[in-house]
Amino acid sequence: MLKISQTLVDQIVEHARKDHPDEACGVIAGPVGEGRPERFIPMLNAARSPTFYEFDSGDLLKLYREMDDRDEEPVVIYHSHTATEAYPSRTDVTYANEPNAHYVLVSTADTDDAGPFQFRSYRIVEGAITEEEVQVTD
Repeated sequence: MLKISQTLVDQIVEHARKDHPDEACGVIAGPVGEGRPERFIPMLNAARSPTFYEFDSGDLLKLYREMDDRDEEPVVIYHSHTATEAYPSRTDVTYANEPNAHYVLVSTADTDDAGPFQFRSYRIVEGAITEEEVQVTD
């Protein structure tokens, strides 16, 4: 189960809506070994695409060095789907290389700025996708 604050959920959704019609992406870091998402880190979608996201390799290297210096790890890796449901694509599964991370997807398909959205979390390990419950806290 992913336990995440309402503030972090709001930040992810805001980022997804802001970058629409392109996919948004980012990381929420937390203390190593605790599985607690704390620090919101929006990233640039280097692909600038409505159907694909890609972290800039230089930005990603910088992020991992920064997390290492702060004794953090990626607890949540998130991105948006702009035209499909919030379910991992084959490409998403191929690039899921953090077995301990929660992979959060937000769908901005068929929404406007105030409309509904899908917010779902998955574990992706060795190609296997498992949806998990999301518990939003105050």
